[in-house]
Amino acid sequence: MEPFILALDQGTSSSRAIVFDQHAEPLASHSQAFQCRYPQPGWVEADPEELWQTQRASIDGALQKAGIGTAKVTAIGLTNQRETVMAWDRSTGAALTPAIVWQCRRTTDQCQALRERGLEPQIRERTGLLLDPYFSATKMGWLLDSDPALRRAAERGEAAFGTVDSWVIWRLSGGRSHLTDASNASRTLLFNLASGQWDPWLLECFGIPPACLPHICDSAGILAHTDPAVIGAEVPICGIAGDQQAALFGQGCVHPGMAKNTYGTGCFLLLNTAGEIVRSSHGLLSTVAWRLNGRLSYALEGSVFMAGALIQWLRDELGIIDSAQQSEALAASVPDSGGVHLVPAFTGLGAPHWDPHARGMISGLTRGSNRAHIVRAAIEAVAWQNFDLLQAMQADTGSPLQELRVDGGMSQNNLLCQFQADVLQQRVSRAAQTESSALGAALLAGLGCSLWDFEQIDRLWRGDRQFDPTMSVAERDRQLAGWQQALRQVRHR
Repeated sequence: MEPFILALDQGTSSSRAIVFDQHAEPLASHSQAFQCRYPQPGWVEADPEELWQTQRASIDGALQKAGIGTAKVTAIGLTNQRETVMAWDRSTGAALTPAIVWQCRRTTDQCQALRERGLEPQIRERTGLLLDPYFSATKMGWLLDSDPALRRAAERGEAAFGTVDSWVIWRLSGGRSHLTDASNASRTLLFNLASGQWDPWLLECFGIPPACLPHICDSAGILAHTDPAVIGAEVPICGIAGDQQAALFGQGCVHPGMAKNTYGTGCFLLLNTAGEIVRSSHGLLSTVAWRLNGRLSYALEGSVFMAGALIQWLRDELGIIDSAQQSEALAASVPDSGGVHLVPAFTGLGAPHWDPHARGMISGLTRGSNRAHIVRAAIEAVAWQNFDLLQAMQADTGSPLQELRVDGGMSQNNLLCQFQADVLQQRVSRAAQTESSALGAALLAGLGCSLWDFEQIDRLWRGDRQFDPTMSVAERDRQLAGWQQALRQVRHR
């Protein structure tokens, strides 16, 4: 019987399912949107039941479009939005809390209190992460502190906590499996990078009872099974990874020194460091890439806050383009930005600058500047921000990058990809499959059920187009000086 892999991709605004064949080609997909809630400024929540129901509906839709039943699925792979966390009742499966989404900033004060106690260096050493509301631990602590009954239930092991992967697996398995893989666990601020386990000191620091946490498993293997009463057949769940780690795997970046960048609302750039935990001195994160056969592989990660969101801003707030697709043609209508620079520090600057007080700026305007120059400056700003990240990564590792593999919606912009290659002075390779996270989940599942072996993963990756540098180093350096001057002007003093 022909093997089929069902990849589940539970994101921040929608749940998706994609059916892949034995050649890792997508056959059919289905997605269902859901709404986040914003109960207070800076708070972001979702309904755990809606996350599950939309994921469940996407499974039915994808299988129906592929013309196969659940019994014909060889294995399931799961990828998910990271850091989002919730709690549920172990006996009934009912959600006990909202899902506090990774974007939520409600625990800013808790992070500051831990910082004032001098705990940040120790936390960073153990986790590879910054002390920030972005990560799961302070969210879990907030939920427990807000509800004494929930804390008592968690201490008795009656309440289960988990990130989105744990929640979906719990529901798929009919409550038989409470799991998270090492890549998701490494995003909680509770996971020790060196030991690969929940860290007792961190659990005490954040006030998290160990009895409520999931078991940490590999990212590939026979990890759990679905309950036939839930989806109609018992299917092995053979792959789990957070969305950005799954994209790294889906891009075939399985060897040390390989890197991928996902151009979405923001950008997530990950560099495979294999078995070495690289401690960044440039504000990057050290994280788990995946765990296979009990062995951890690591990555360096950096993020750009504004990429596709910058183009949306040009469309929705400035009104100088009608659609995101129009941006490339308009930017290409001028030979360069005409000296215009746009620094999109709308919510501060992220890695490697980490200046939360910086604010956005358009500079270099002359009487001859027009909307094409501003749009081109915006596209170039995305590439320059990634240049800064990669410079930091190369400084941390001491190794030059040979190629950057790219995916995500904005990677379809040829002008961006070419300019990225020009400023990096390195090849940029665009993936044929833009849904790299789902592909990564499928590849991990195929690896876990022995459909493929590890050496095949790199060969299963297919590129769409390569962009090689055409700009001289001297011209790149001239333009780089302009970008760096614009950065200095927005930095908080």
